[in-house]
Amino acid sequence: MTLTAGNTLISLKALSKHYGTHTVLDRIDLEVKSGEVLAIIGPSGSGKSTLLRCINYLEPPDGGSVTIGTTTIDATKPVERAELSGLRRRVGMVFQSFNLFPHMSVLRNVSLAQERVLGRSRREADERSMQLLTRVGLADKAGQFPVRCSGGQQQRIAIARALALDPEVMLFDEPTSALDPELGLEVLAVMRELAESGMTMIVVTHEMGFAENVSDTVMIMADGHIVEKGPSAEVMRNPQQERTRRFLRAVHDR
Repeated sequence: MTLTAGNTLISLKALSKHYGTHTVLDRIDLEVKSGEVLAIIGPSGSGKSTLLRCINYLEPPDGGSVTIGTTTIDATKPVERAELSGLRRRVGMVFQSFNLFPHMSVLRNVSLAQERVLGRSRREADERSMQLLTRVGLADKAGQFPVRCSGGQQQRIAIARALALDPEVMLFDEPTSALDPELGLEVLAVMRELAESGMTMIVVTHEMGFAENVSDTVMIMADGHIVEKGPSAEVMRNPQQERTRRFLRAVHDR
């Protein structure tokens, strides 16, 4: 099935995650439409990053279900390898750390997974990699090793690598948190371009400007729950819940 803008692309039903007696995610229900950019904000320890990792099953949830496109995995049942591959094939993820291979060139970092996961020839993979490196403004770095690139450049390479697998949705886990403000702006500019191109994105972020001005929807999490969710400018400027108001006051007072 081809998903068009406005169709639900991601659906979470009663998604739960526990570590021992500690509940990290408490029966989360969430829908994200194709082409939507969802920003998730909230205090540390609220379950934001765990939610992302449960969506692509880097952290298997303990209960509920995850649906991406036509692929659904029920956390209460044994997961088949084909189901897991089908789910992860639809999702690209960018972490706080860049996780690039230091012994490989920038080009090879972006091409390798295409050959192994998608079965592209090296020539096809390299052509696609160069298109994406050009898109993120780093075509001139293709032959260099990651250590010769700044943190902002390495994060943009990581974005290109994730895009190279042609995902339907991109997950970003605080992608600018390890960068100084100037380098962070480079990454945010690429993410803004992705949003404007219609990429479905879920972004865990402390960048309030991005949350208000680039995302379509803002979701506030605290203590493993969704506290508030709605149109970005509305939530950021006129929050309805006291917990949201308290968090935003704390952010603005820093």
